[in-house]
Amino acid sequence: MKKIAVIGAGSWGTALALVLADNRHDVRLWARRKEQVDEINERHTNEKYLPNIDLPENIIATDDLAEAVKDTDTVLLVTPTSAMREILQQLKGCLEEGVTLIHASKGIEPDTLFRVSEVIEDELPETLRRAIVVLSGPSHAEEVSLRQPTTVTVSSKDQQAAEQVQDLFINPNFRVYTNPDIVGVELGGSLKNIIALGAGLSDGLGYGDNAKAALLTRGLAEIARLGSNMGAQPLTFAGLSGIGDLVVTCTSVHSRNWRAGNMLGKGNSLEEVLENMGMVVEGVRTTKAAYQLAKKEGVEMPITNELYEVLFHSKSPKEAVDSLMMRSRTNEVEDLTSMISKAPTFNEKKPE
Repeated sequence: MKKIAVIGAGSWGTALALVLADNRHDVRLWARRKEQVDEINERHTNEKYLPNIDLPENIIATDDLAEAVKDTDTVLLVTPTSAMREILQQLKGCLEEGVTLIHASKGIEPDTLFRVSEVIEDELPETLRRAIVVLSGPSHAEEVSLRQPTTVTVSSKDQQAAEQVQDLFINPNFRVYTNPDIVGVELGGSLKNIIALGAGLSDGLGYGDNAKAALLTRGLAEIARLGSNMGAQPLTFAGLSGIGDLVVTCTSVHSRNWRAGNMLGKGNSLEEVLENMGMVVEGVRTTKAAYQLAKKEGVEMPITNELYEVLFHSKSPKEAVDSLMMRSRTNEVEDLTSMISKAPTFNEKKPE
């Protein structure tokens, strides 16, 4: 049994805390709000984020960050990517020695264009981080909290650390794989949120399964195109953190990115959507970052470009779909074939 600090008591942070508690770890769950801390400790619930779920009693909540990370060598970060730097800056004053940092946040930071692991490296000195591990994959918090079968991937530059994290989480309901491609795992988990926005938008416009299938497959193609250009292994996008996460996010009402896109497709403004959601919609911020990344890398991402225009330049969703359908003719597999032929195998690929 280990003592593990979980930073962030939203739906995903609480669900992962539950998995760790089921594995008999001593879990300290940090939340900002005192009333949420009191609810978790006294009633063993977190109704706003995981309604009708009883939490194990070995999850102890606190609003004191120093108390949460005291006497632990493992910290799980599950905060919105927009809050990541603020949390890391606070952590710097609380950590006394190097810890294994696991993050389960999916996004890319606009302007710096850093993945979350790069933000962690940027904020925390090497003396305070033993290893950085990402946890990603097709996993709705609601289903994890009901202990329904779920599979995820962990990845790190440090394979031993990834395997140690695999051991912390794996149980009969929550199967954990390792993957050495941290660039691909982080990008797959982040960029699928853009396609989920598009899938929701398509449904909101009243389009059918044909349109959604097109978004998923062509969305995966542009995710792989950008990822490969940034050093990811193309096969990673055929795995849990690629197509797995894409399917679960684009086809479920649990997905807040799908719900946000659906409201946009029905004619709501972005401001109205974000106000009504009440929770962070990572896909909005990630669309801006991916648009910037595509320009920087010189990679064609037509779906991302059109969503960027809808979100930030008030282009109508119908006009965006028309623009995608009227693009010039192209070969479906030509760039994918080129991408795969140039990619290194996993054995050839050196750790980043």
